[in-house]
Amino acid sequence: MSYLIPSYILKIKEKNLNELRGDVWSNDPVPASLKVENVKYDIGIAYRGSYTRKFRKRSYRIEFNDPKLFSGAREIHLNAEYRDPSLIRNKLSFDFFNDLGVLSPQSQHINFTRNDSHKGVYLQLESVDDLFLKKRGLPSGPIYYAVNNNANFSIMRDEKMKDSLISGYQRALGNDSDNDILHDFINKVNTIPLPNFPDEISRLINIDKFLRWLVGAVCSMNNDGFTHNYALYRNSETGLFEIIPWDYDATWGRKVDGGIMHYKYVPMEGKKNNHLCYLLMRFPEFRNLYKNILEEILETKFTVAYMEDKVISLHEALRPHVLIDPYKRKKIDTFDREPEFIFQFIRDRNKYLKKKLANFD
Repeated sequence: MSYLIPSYILKIKEKNLNELRGDVWSNDPVPASLKVENVKYDIGIAYRGSYTRKFRKRSYRIEFNDPKLFSGAREIHLNAEYRDPSLIRNKLSFDFFNDLGVLSPQSQHINFTRNDSHKGVYLQLESVDDLFLKKRGLPSGPIYYAVNNNANFSIMRDEKMKDSLISGYQRALGNDSDNDILHDFINKVNTIPLPNFPDEISRLINIDKFLRWLVGAVCSMNNDGFTHNYALYRNSETGLFEIIPWDYDATWGRKVDGGIMHYKYVPMEGKKNNHLCYLLMRFPEFRNLYKNILEEILETKFTVAYMEDKVISLHEALRPHVLIDPYKRKKIDTFDREPEFIFQFIRDRNKYLKKKLANFD
């Protein structure tokens, strides 16, 4: 099936656009309307992201007011993917995680127009919220976004005690009692006596899902994904936390500024500043499980043979739209080189990880 790129048409009054531009750091939405496939939605729109709010091409968060749902969602994110020369790394990553059996947001490229001015290709991202769970038939449970590097599963950051163990998280679903559960979880990660750690941590997190997430983060090499760029969900039936990837544009060999990240940059065990990763890798049962999962993925899914059709189909579908994207059309030569760049990264990273695995016991 071909990958279709729908058009989203935003209409916003000048005074509301000026209000939006007046404070790029505001998270308060301003009124506007959005037309998709001849259906008009009354919406609220705000900028999203951190450092990306300073870019010429900014990202947006959209809330649906009337009708209140859009394709089963009350909120979506439109990512500019401004620093990714391929425009596909985020989607490629989420689809990859999904193939690994990790909960991941759905994503879809779109063409975006604002007040008759074409703004180019964006990536629509699904919000991780109660409707995210409902679509997947999952029980309700608290969801937290990891919003800064305090979300490192430690009681410390930069060798200093944190003021709050949950200061790195923003609750998207749940209540104040869930904050206590999250606080207790992080405290236990840091205080469980080591002889008891394997048994007790297995009653707090879904070990298999966490290690599959770690494999995905290590293969795609999201350097920032270990202490933020993820969400936590606690399944109310199992009582176990699961981790969900978020904002994975700086991956597949590119840094956040679009520059090259050497394929050896992220260690095979993940980054030690994620205290939970560090602790899990200290125990043979978890190391062996991680090794087995990684070995399988290196043979089956993190290969050019497996990823080639995914990359090429996205590139070919986007190319006609990139040619008229006001922010990307002058860089079409770079865009055209990106598939081979990604393939070479996969080859190099795969070979590097296999070499490291040979001595990983």
